[in-house]
Amino acid sequence: MKVFQATFIAIISLVTFSCQTKAKTPEQASEPIAQAEKLSEAELQQYETAYFASGCFWCVEAIFESVKGVKEAVSGYAGGSEDNPTYEDVSYGKTTHAEVVEVYYDPNEVSFFELVQVFFGSHDPTTLNRQGPDRGPQYRSIAFYNSDKQKQVIEGYIKALNESKVYDQPIVTEVMPFTTFWKAEEYHQDYERKHPNNPYITNVSVPRLNQFKKNFHDYLKKDVH
Repeated sequence: MKVFQATFIAIISLVTFSCQTKAKTPEQASEPIAQAEKLSEAELQQYETAYFASGCFWCVEAIFESVKGVKEAVSGYAGGSEDNPTYEDVSYGKTTHAEVVEVYYDPNEVSFFELVQVFFGSHDPTTLNRQGPDRGPQYRSIAFYNSDKQKQVIEGYIKALNESKVYDQPIVTEVMPFTTFWKAEEYHQDYERKHPNNPYITNVSVPRLNQFKKNFHDYLKKDVH
């Protein structure tokens, strides 16, 4: 994990792009992209949900969607008190929300514990209110729980990471009860797939995703390379 952490920090420290310079309005796709088949809202209801914040939701969404057993990942906002938050308000720190991803998963294929492993293994949980080039509490690290059991899983994994001294610095991830998820504007959904030539995607999201794939190969869907 220390090797991953060092590599991840090295990658993101070389770029100057930030989430605050991301698209504020809908963009056209950089090139024609085939629309992936999506499950309906009714179909998604048969699966469990988990919620994580670890920086730019474009990056986090792409990471979780590459994991076997994950049926859908949705970008949005949570962790704050304001109703109906907008991207402009959240990204500029005008709310108490963070950029969050809602993960629909089949517990018969991937466990909540494994999703927690994915969460901690795909970002640096020791940087306070920052993830790579993105700074501010809207990019803080948060693991949400829907039950006491999930809380125990998260806290137990953090304890194991600390005792194993996986990181050189203390883990600052917040462990919060889940309350309300606000879905982000439609143009944010599947942004990495739809906009492969966006500078933030090529310089931040893709390197982060590729590093995750390298370290968690056994967790990937069969069609993910």
